[in-house]
Amino acid sequence: MKFKILLAVLIATTFSIPTSNAAETGWRYWGYFQAAPGATKWTPAMTGPTVNVADGSVEGWAFTFSSDAIPDAKAPKIAPSFSTICGKTKAIAGKKRVAVMVDFGSAVLRPKGESTPRLIQKCVVADKSALGIDVLGAAVKVRAEGSGFICGINGYPAKECGVEMKTPKDYLKK
Repeated sequence: MKFKILLAVLIATTFSIPTSNAAETGWRYWGYFQAAPGATKWTPAMTGPTVNVADGSVEGWAFTFSSDAIPDAKAPKIAPSFSTICGKTKAIAGKKRVAVMVDFGSAVLRPKGESTPRLIQKCVVADKSALGIDVLGAAVKVRAEGSGFICGINGYPAKECGVEMKTPKDYLKK
């Protein structure tokens, strides 16, 4: 009888632990967002930066966090504005202008021993055929894995690439 009770407690405990652990960790990485010409809100990119971007659009990158419990990565904290970033850059025939914003995220995501860089906003004049990765590369230094996954922008983070971490308290729903 004691064995059956012990077995029931062990089974109940075993099946309840994974649920709580799933919410405790997630991933910090570079999230990719886009704003079509004239748009004032970010849209999460459903593909990597190997897509053509339109003249007048804004490309956004944010060092962010997500998990099973927090599936939506945070977009750059400043709304996209092509006119603010590229308004003083003259159009050139045969080229396109694309605004790039890089948000290095909140301090709670900062890797140990590193400093969080300042927000970057830059207007890139590129060939009409330039893809998102070409535009990003014209604005900042990019470190990527062989698969194309973006690991670092302008040396941040210095070494890691898509690291699993405990869910920051600031990200937990209140």
